[in-house]
Amino acid sequence: MIDKKAFRSLSYGLYVVGAAADGVRAGCVVNTFAQVTSAPAQVSVAINKENATTGVIRAAGRFTAVALDEETPMELIGTFGFHTSADTDKFGAWQSAQDEAGMPYLAEHAAARFSAKVVSELDLGTHVLFVGEVTEAEPAGGAAPMTYAFYHQVKGGKTPPKASSYEGPAEPAVEQPAAAEAPADAAPKRVGWRCMLCGYIEWVDELPDDFVCPICGAGKEMFERIEE
Repeated sequence: MIDKKAFRSLSYGLYVVGAAADGVRAGCVVNTFAQVTSAPAQVSVAINKENATTGVIRAAGRFTAVALDEETPMELIGTFGFHTSADTDKFGAWQSAQDEAGMPYLAEHAAARFSAKVVSELDLGTHVLFVGEVTEAEPAGGAAPMTYAFYHQVKGGKTPPKASSYEGPAEPAVEQPAAAEAPADAAPKRVGWRCMLCGYIEWVDELPDDFVCPICGAGKEMFERIEE
């Protein structure tokens, strides 16, 4: 028996990984970036095979990684985590820079940045594990680095379907018995709709059928009704 809730006890950071090849810049949010050796300094990152970033890293033979800080806005995470580099220049939407090898990296809301040259890769079925030798590394200062737990518990973030730690869509809410009629002078509840992928909330009584989440691009069917 495997209870996926056990994986929530593992500690992760939250990173934006990037690369460029053949005139294409690609990047995505991951929680799988990690140091694997110190001499030489090597890092690894696992990325879904279907991500455009995977192909660009293979073509470039290099990648960058930025540790996001706790002040990172959800809109930035939405850009890199819920859109594809196949049709979106994600780095064009935010402050970015290039390392000495010409690889792009996020230049805002970064606690630290790294650049690496790929030395090996491992096929993991749905994902590819890239191992790289670090060529550049520097702290960026600012706010504390964001943990994956902070992203979920404090910022209310969700996990993209292609992420290594994705557990599937949220279970539908269980219908509750009707509550007793509220007093006539009770304050009316505010109705909203929350995206089950990225956590974005649209405060409106009803969503139009063609509504699309402005953060992750999810359709109406991925929203759940909430009240407060």
